[in-house]
Amino acid sequence: MTDTTTTKPPVKKWRNLAIKALIFIVVIAGFRAWQQRDMVSGPAPALQGMTLAGRAYQLSAHREGPVLVHFWATWCPICKTEQGSINTISHDDANVITIAMNSGKPEEVSKHMQEQGINFPVVNDPDGSISNAWGVHAVPASFIISPSGQIRFVEVGFTTGIGLRLRLWLAGLF
Repeated sequence: MTDTTTTKPPVKKWRNLAIKALIFIVVIAGFRAWQQRDMVSGPAPALQGMTLAGRAYQLSAHREGPVLVHFWATWCPICKTEQGSINTISHDDANVITIAMNSGKPEEVSKHMQEQGINFPVVNDPDGSISNAWGVHAVPASFIISPSGQIRFVEVGFTTGIGLRLRLWLAGLF
């Protein structure tokens, strides 16, 4: 009996694997570019409002260090997995502001936060006007703003706390 099974030479296997990996990377990069297509870059847009805690917030007043501007929603399951990291970062660094996008009335957002055990600073955006000004169509979305007011990093989707801290540190360098 003859063995009719053929095995690919190792070079062909590695080449095929490399091509598949490259296609995967291109698809992911294309999807991320599509998600970020309308998101602002360059100088950060004006951001001001009242937090749920009743404090006035103005982004331009926070120039002493990099700022994390984080968009999220009560109805977003990915946001829930990320909210612990955002909460921790906000307690370690005062330069964090979050925007509750299309999440209802302030009382509803406050109730959600209480149920989830989170207490980061939030400006409510019930009609999406702030989100639209920043070009945010998908949440979670994070912007890292340098002390000079320039957007240095934009992320859409889940981001680790370590990744956000690293980006904040890098934005503080330039």
